Amino acid sequence: MLVVENVGKSFTTAQGTLPVLRGVDLQVATGTSLALMGESGSGKSTLLHLIAGLDRPDSGRIEVAGEPLTGRNEADLARWRREGIGLVFQQYNLISSLTVGANLAFQARLAGRNDPAWNTRLADRLGLATLLQRYPEQLSGGQQQRVAIGRALAGRPSLVLADEPTGSLDEASSDTVLDLLLELVAEAGSTLLMVTHSARLAARLNRRVHLQGGRVLPAEA
Repeated sequence: MLVVENVGKSFTTAQGTLPVLRGVDLQVATGTSLALMGESGSGKSTLLHLIAGLDRPDSGRIEVAGEPLTGRNEADLARWRREGIGLVFQQYNLISSLTVGANLAFQARLAGRNDPAWNTRLADRLGLATLLQRYPEQLSGGQQQRVAIGRALAGRPSLVLADEPTGSLDEASSDTVLDLLLELVAEAGSTLLMVTHSARLAARLNRRVHLQGGRVLPAEA
């Protein structure tokens, strides 16, 4: 599903050029889940942003489902974000002016794959069926993260990218949210790449790799 080959990325700072990724290689098989680990500032989120087409690598290539992502123009990258992936962030990024139900359907509508029956299934599984007319500000942090997961999966994307999706939750809520994420990713037929600092949560995924010194090193399988 995902091939990252010799990807490099640097940023310009007041102190000069800062290399963040130094020839990253990574592969994720279709229908599997992979945890990307590493210390704070190691470039985990940077790599996720490159795969999402939110930024461009300085070198190397990224390929998804056999199609190159690097080299695409901005319109193609925007289409990729709408149709090819589901994004889950630590800070939820829900649309405050939309109800829970509208937030759930938002990404799928953009992708042209809105399925009311699947949305209902997601709402039921995520414990949101009685909250569909509420607004994000009326929800707890855990409930907002469930909405974010539902929104990411509503269009049944081929690839789900999750950046510390439970980082702002307590341990019990984190376990519950990860349970739901893994179950629904499998039900949607998606592939999952999740950034996490938690070895305990990472152990729940099929594979774990570690980002260190700007390169992805294999960890325990």
